[in-house]
Amino acid sequence: NEVEFLESINECVKEYASQLSKGHIQKAYKGILTFMSELRSYLGNKYPDYTVGSLYFGYMDMTYFAFTPADLKNKKLKIAVVYLHEKGVFEVWLAGNNRKIQAEYIALMGSENIGKYKLSQVIPGVDSIIESTLVEKPDFDHPDELKKQIEKKTMAFVKDILSILDETQG
Repeated sequence: NEVEFLESINECVKEYASQLSKGHIQKAYKGILTFMSELRSYLGNKYPDYTVGSLYFGYMDMTYFAFTPADLKNKKLKIAVVYLHEKGVFEVWLAGNNRKIQAEYIALMGSENIGKYKLSQVIPGVDSIIESTLVEKPDFDHPDELKKQIEKKTMAFVKDILSILDETQG
């Protein structure tokens, strides 16, 4: 974005410090990370047969962790539960273990009917094969309900993905 290049790093750091002095950013960020950590534990405990990855904190852009059933892990794929900070939404992604696998699956699934889902583009900065919104307006003040909402939609997404892949490779 053009505006960002016009501002010096010093001006940005000054604005950053000014925003931090209000205290809202720290409280929000800590709340998001605490929730994500608890969600990761909740899902990991409830689905012991899934592989749960470390929490990736990001650069205030996204925070996520992998939550992958064995069927997908064996295909070098993973499911990521993602919080997008700027949009303020939770998403679930099907991703590859690396860019090559991601590109292969985008190509493979390109000719398939993937229902309500849309394939990602193979372009720099895109880390997914398929993305789907889990919760558009998360209510962090009710974390237990939010966890259940995310769990239900994530498990439905996993089921859909497994079914799409079965057809693709069937």
